[in-house]
Amino acid sequence: MEIVQIILVFAVFLILAGLMFLRKIPALIALPIMAFLIPIIAGVSLIDTLELVLGNGSLRLAEAYTIAIFGSMLSIMLQKTGVAESFIKLGAELSGDKPWAIAVVMLILIALLFTTLGGLGAIIMVSTVVLPILISVGAGPVTTTGIFLIGLSMGGILNVGNWSVYINTLNLESGEVRLFALVMFGITFLVSLIFITVQLFRDGHEIDFKGIAIKGAVIIFAALLLFTGYFYLDQTIKDIILTGLSNTYSFLKYVILTVFTLLIFLSIYKLIILKPADSNKIFFPAYFTPLVPLLLILVFNMNFIAAFIAGLIYGFITTYRKSSMNILVRSALDGGAVVMPAVVLMLGIGMLLNAVMGPPAAIKHAYTDGWPVLTLLKPVIEGIVPSNALAYIFTFTLAAPLALYRGPLNVWGMGYGIAAILLASGMIPGAIMGMLMSVGQIQGVSDPTNTQNVWLANEMRIDVQKILWTTLPYTWLIAVLGLVAASLIFY
Repeated sequence: MEIVQIILVFAVFLILAGLMFLRKIPALIALPIMAFLIPIIAGVSLIDTLELVLGNGSLRLAEAYTIAIFGSMLSIMLQKTGVAESFIKLGAELSGDKPWAIAVVMLILIALLFTTLGGLGAIIMVSTVVLPILISVGAGPVTTTGIFLIGLSMGGILNVGNWSVYINTLNLESGEVRLFALVMFGITFLVSLIFITVQLFRDGHEIDFKGIAIKGAVIIFAALLLFTGYFYLDQTIKDIILTGLSNTYSFLKYVILTVFTLLIFLSIYKLIILKPADSNKIFFPAYFTPLVPLLLILVFNMNFIAAFIAGLIYGFITTYRKSSMNILVRSALDGGAVVMPAVVLMLGIGMLLNAVMGPPAAIKHAYTDGWPVLTLLKPVIEGIVPSNALAYIFTFTLAAPLALYRGPLNVWGMGYGIAAILLASGMIPGAIMGMLMSVGQIQGVSDPTNTQNVWLANEMRIDVQKILWTTLPYTWLIAVLGLVAASLIFY
């Protein structure tokens, strides 16, 4: 009976994932179907599937899609007031004719930000600054989205908060995780430079391949030297650096508050006292609107939704004109409408998360022996544990796409459950981490069920599956190189 259930679970996953991949069925339909069928096959009752998986699952990402709605409101306001269009023109004037250099700089900045930042709110706010700049230098929508997602994933590799999961789950030393994370960062950065070069060439830009090869080598060496140097500094020197940064951070808060207070007063003074004749002309404080939520989140650790509301208020004041109240109302209504396809898809993603990982502990009281889906797959996973380095590389290279669509190797799906099974089966802990971090780049960049992929595709007016088709060859290459590196380090 269990063999039949296992075959059916994999059949449902592969058929629906294949139909989504081939664009025969939209993800917003396929994901709920998958979320319904998989637990039913695994032995979850119909009532529990409807209530715990579909019902509660639709609320699992409530915070994410609420943030997306408020972020969309701000995005629409920037468009309706003309700030976005003016910002793009300004970015084009300042950037000059160096699309490759600008793309690499944006990639590095995104990666640095997301070594500490996280969540859809931060992604939306950083993207409101980065996307217009990349578009202004001639990067296509898919290229722009790919650069952002790769930078986001690179930052996640060096996010110490993510390391703690591997340390606690697999009982690894921080040094082991740090070493492999640095290797993965270098691999991902190298492949990202290839992605930028190829995609910009496809977008119609003339590319100096020799010059780029030299610049790329210098950038990779400098980045690795910087990060490696910091991690291996003497603790006393680190403490001095951190103390200095802490003092600078406190001072920065006062500077930011002072600057934005002056900008607001300047905007009010211009509108009330000077009363400019051309009320539709963009006043320079308005260009800082996208930075308001980002700085409130990053520097002041403010709640995402509150930060977006602050951004809307700031944007309303600095772009004020006779029609501003109507613009604000239309931004709120249109913002919700524009992001609704992404919200509907997030409902399905939440359902699928509950289907494969189980509902939160508070409502799993009836499944004290473990969630049936994970329990069902345990013997299968135990049977494919590789015994040597070559088997390790070959097995997980072929299995790497299972990180997509909340599959067995997706850390936001069954990934950590599978890791626990592999660990119990005797697999080397470092090799498990290496596998998850390697194939995780496919999930982090290419997976159409990521909330950030959904939002960015919606924002750039492209099909989320197009992101998958374009980035998958690069992320699969990253995964293979990561697996090779892991096999050399841990086997």
